[in-house]
Amino acid sequence: MRKVRGDAIGLRVYNAAVAQEKQYDVAVSSQTQYLAEQSDEANGRYVFAYTMTIRNAGSVAAQLISRHWIITDSQGLVQEVRGLGVVGAQPLLQPGETYEYTSGASIATPVGTMRGTYQMVAEDGTRFEAEIPQFTLSVPRILH
Repeated sequence: MRKVRGDAIGLRVYNAAVAQEKQYDVAVSSQTQYLAEQSDEANGRYVFAYTMTIRNAGSVAAQLISRHWIITDSQGLVQEVRGLGVVGAQPLLQPGETYEYTSGASIATPVGTMRGTYQMVAEDGTRFEAEIPQFTLSVPRILH
């Protein structure tokens, strides 16, 4: 088997890119709950609470500056929400730290989705986005 010198160089470049990615790594997870007492199903108002857990899985401290949500109901109506921080806070997360908050959303159908991004700034000034994976908003017993 022949060893090609270019492979070692390519591997070093790849490893450097992976190492830099790991500096700026934020993991996001969600839990949802239907709020029947705040909803008005007869008039097409379905209210949900969602709890977001944000963990700094990177190697540098990072602050959550703003958010961008894309909320879609089952009829395809899209709401976009942008704003500073989350629930009035712009948390600074040290490596390994977690921040959790609960907020809410209202849609016109019993099922919908949310996804988005958090805009972050690392302690070294690097700006990056943390993806919020899509999750489902659903009235109990609507989806199997």
